[in-house]
Amino acid sequence: TQVLLESGGGSVQAGGSLRLSCVPSGRASRRACMAWFRQTPGKEREGVAEIPTDGGASYHHHSVKGRFTILRDSAKNTVYLQMNRLKPEDSATYYCAAGDGPCGLMAQFYQDWGQGTQVTVSS
Repeated sequence: TQVLLESGGGSVQAGGSLRLSCVPSGRASRRACMAWFRQTPGKEREGVAEIPTDGGASYHHHSVKGRFTILRDSAKNTVYLQMNRLKPEDSATYYCAAGDGPCGLMAQFYQDWGQGTQVTVSS
């Protein structure tokens, strides 16, 4: 059973924008932390941004700070990753994750993972 449903990936030119969405269900909807990770072939999964589900402050990796924003709409039970000023090096498969905490950008903190959505940024 898929507990994290992602959408919103695609192809865009450098400088463009995309918004990823993640809807948790079941046990994932009760986790304390939500996050976005990304991965390219041959590299480890990298934490991009995280947000506590209790309304606490979000945190963004320095490589995306000022360009990406993680948001949570509790009414819609959806977590978003708004990506602006995209660069070719942002190209990756992006994964939504849910975990019991502590909230952070280490993959080991997260128990539930989405299937991934591809983001391709061309120069």
